[in-house]
Amino acid sequence: MAAYDLLALGAAACWAVGSVMSVTPARHLGAFAFTRWRMAMVALMLWSVVAFTGSWRTFDSSAWGVMAVSGLVGIFIGDTALFSAINRLGPRRAGVLFATHAAFSAGLGFVVLGERMSLQALLGAVLTLAGVMLAIVLGRHKDETHAWEADHGHVGLGVALALVAALCQAVGSLIAKPVMALQVDPVMASAVRVTVATLAHTLLLLAGFGAARATQAPTLRVLAQTALNGFIAMGVGMTLVLLALEKGDVGMVAILSSVSPILVLPLLWFQLGRAPALPAWLGAGLTVLGTVLLLSR
Repeated sequence: MAAYDLLALGAAACWAVGSVMSVTPARHLGAFAFTRWRMAMVALMLWSVVAFTGSWRTFDSSAWGVMAVSGLVGIFIGDTALFSAINRLGPRRAGVLFATHAAFSAGLGFVVLGERMSLQALLGAVLTLAGVMLAIVLGRHKDETHAWEADHGHVGLGVALALVAALCQAVGSLIAKPVMALQVDPVMASAVRVTVATLAHTLLLLAGFGAARATQAPTLRVLAQTALNGFIAMGVGMTLVLLALEKGDVGMVAILSSVSPILVLPLLWFQLGRAPALPAWLGAGLTVLGTVLLLSR
């Protein structure tokens, strides 16, 4: 079992928690404002760590531009599209569409980086992704009426946004892979990515882009929820992914981190007070089997 496999699974856990925690503040502030507040807070956290450790002194100058582009694609476009999709579809359906980033990553890794999988790894990848899709698509009870599962806006647009987020996640990881293979400091790399994305969001706001404004004034409770969400999902989760990319293939890291929708299921069970439907458990079982095959490849 490779250490980077466990890092990718750790990122999946962080993203699962972040996905559920994002629903209330994202709908309060709007997708753009929530993403901007979250990124600004995370950037402050990351730069505080960088200043304390002094890791900026050893960060390769050539890595700045690469990580900046990775941040623009993977975070600025990707995260904004994802939370826009969650606002319209809820965390369950947005999660299954976003999980396609694993397929995008595996395909791009194969074409661009020449990454290959063994037969066991390929079977594990197929079972993992099939389990995620089954659990999320069929895991909802027919009489589910919770607000998190209701449609908010154009469903077709929500689907398109989730797929855009998945593609941006894959491309952002692909761009970052060569730099992370040099084993640069992952916290510094995360700080550069998040800061560039935050600046891009701020420029949208200053340019008068209507959707960039908060739909409601932020409250202390919402800001606290946003900060905690950012720390878990971006501060910890994104750094774990970058660490995994140091030695792991883009496709394999993406596949293992794509199990986050499965990890969302018990969180939704706790929140909604009702167990997921039987197909969700069957899908989770397939995902576990696929993950075991991947970890033991």
